[in-house]
Amino acid sequence: MMKKSSKLTALFLAMAMTVSMAGCAQSGTTASGANSKGAASTSVDKIKANGFVTMSTNAEFEPFEYKDGEEIVGIDIDISNKIAEKLGVKLKINDVAFDSLTTELKTGKTNFVAAGMTADEDRKKNVDFSDTYFDASQSIITLKGSPIKTRADLTGKKVGVQQGTTGDTYCTDEKGTSDVKVASTERYNKGVDAIADLINGKIDAVVIDDFPAKKFVEKNPDKLVKLDDALTVEKYAIAVPKGDTEMLKAVNDVLSELKSSGELNKIIDKYKAALGA
Repeated sequence: MMKKSSKLTALFLAMAMTVSMAGCAQSGTTASGANSKGAASTSVDKIKANGFVTMSTNAEFEPFEYKDGEEIVGIDIDISNKIAEKLGVKLKINDVAFDSLTTELKTGKTNFVAAGMTADEDRKKNVDFSDTYFDASQSIITLKGSPIKTRADLTGKKVGVQQGTTGDTYCTDEKGTSDVKVASTERYNKGVDAIADLINGKIDAVVIDDFPAKKFVEKNPDKLVKLDDALTVEKYAIAVPKGDTEMLKAVNDVLSELKSSGELNKIIDKYKAALGA
């Protein structure tokens, strides 16, 4: 009886040890899996694992982003390449409509947006913004000889804007807070289409960011003029998905380095020179 009991005890001990070892092995696997996941859980870790970082923009906004043949170039592209370089990966660019850029971030189609985007309060509800890197203004373009001479003269006029921009928000004035009250706002996916309608007499003026405004006037010096009076003044920043602190830090680190080294000014000056500004 004692012998049989000893055998049974030994058997139970062996089974208990087997279950315990299996439990430890499973626990170890789980911990390892959690560590593995943890190691690649941030957006920056995933970017490095994939070997590329994705940025979204709207390549209709010279000199910040525009097409030179088949290539997309500009101030924001140069900055984005610096971000990719810092992360040790390649840059992938999504070229979409400007008013789709926030959706690109919210749906996980992109890691960041660099598109001459103003860091305004409405956008901050849906995305996080980097430190600002450029002070801009919304300029007014009219036909030569137009009676519109100042921003106040836009009141009661038909104005063209690029959809989703600060100029669009200001002129559409859904909240009724703008001091200038236009008669109607014509919204375009591309600034160049608004300019075409202005030249053809379909609208009275175009409101668009200062840099591209200068370019449009430079290309049509016999027809267009840019007013000295700006409509608004704003600051550009890079947008990342809401709550993505790792991506935000990576972007801010690059912007800080570019500012302190003077490289950011060199990038901007390069495109200013090309623009003749």
